[in-house]
Amino acid sequence: MVEVQSPVVAVGDVSDMNSATASVALPGLHQTPPPYLSPSSASAYEQCPRRWQYKYIERLPEPSGRAALVGTFAHQVLELLCGLPSAHRTTDQAKAIASEIWPDFATDDDYLSLELDEEEARSFRWQGWLAITGLWDLEDPATVDVVSTEKKVAVKLGDVPFKGIIDRVDRIDDKLVVSDYKSGTAPSSRWQGDKLLQVMLYAAALGADGGEMPERARLLYLGQKIIEVGVTDRRLEEATEQLSGTWTNISSSCTNDQFEPSPGVLCGWCPFVERCEAGTEEIKRRSEEGTLPAHAPAVNLTLA
Repeated sequence: MVEVQSPVVAVGDVSDMNSATASVALPGLHQTPPPYLSPSSASAYEQCPRRWQYKYIERLPEPSGRAALVGTFAHQVLELLCGLPSAHRTTDQAKAIASEIWPDFATDDDYLSLELDEEEARSFRWQGWLAITGLWDLEDPATVDVVSTEKKVAVKLGDVPFKGIIDRVDRIDDKLVVSDYKSGTAPSSRWQGDKLLQVMLYAAALGADGGEMPERARLLYLGQKIIEVGVTDRRLEEATEQLSGTWTNISSSCTNDQFEPSPGVLCGWCPFVERCEAGTEEIKRRSEEGTLPAHAPAVNLTLA
C-alpha cells in the first residue's frame, strides 16, 4: 500500500508573491530570477518548477483553500495571544481574540471566495478553534518565554538572499528555540524532511541576523505533536547547501525559460493543473488506476 501524505498547511510560512518576482512571463524571453527566496518559494520550486513558474513568474492567482485559511485564522489568533504577557495566554483570552478579529477575517476576499453557507461557516470557525486550542495539547503558552512573534529575517545564506517570517522565537533553558506552527496533518518520518529544512533555514537566518544561533528548531503540529531537532553545524550546512542548489536551478530555469513539470500525486492539489498537460495526464492516469486520493480537489475534474 502506497502512503499518500496530503499537503501540510504551514500556518506561519507566508510567501510574498508580489515581492518574490518583479517579472511577468513573456514566452521565448529570459525571465528575471526573484530577488530572494523564502522557504515556501524554495519548497514550491523543488516540488514542481512548472507550478512555481505559474505562481512566481506568470503571477497567476492561487486561491487559498479552506484548510489554508483555517490555518491562517489560527495563526493570527496565536500570534496576538503569544504577544501578550504570559499570565494572559489563556483559552479564554484566545476566544476573546478570535471573536475580535473574526469580523475582519470574515470579510476578507480570500474567505469570501470560499462561498460558505451558514453551516459550512460554523464548521470553519470550529475547525479554527480546534487548531487554536490544539496549542494547549502541546504546551501551556503561559509557561513559554516568548522572545518574539512574527520575527522577520532578511539575510544572505551562503550565496542566496533569503527572507522569511518566523512564527515564534522562544527561550527555553536559556537557549533560543525556533517554533513554527502547522495546522495540517503531522507527517510520518518519511515526509518530515522538507518541513525540517524550513525551520533549519529559519534557525540559520536568525543566527545570521542576530548573532545568537538557536539550539533547537520545532514544528508545532497543533493538536497533534511536536517534531523537534537540534540545530547542528551539519544540519545547517545541509540546509544552506540545498537552498543554494535550489537558487542555482531557479536561475538556470529563468535563463533558459524552462520550467519542467514534476507530475505526481500532488497534481491533485495544484490549482493550475488544468493549464498543465503533464498534470492533466497525471490526474487522468491516476483516476483510471484508482490511485487519485478521493479528497484531492482535482477529483472534481475527473467527474466533470
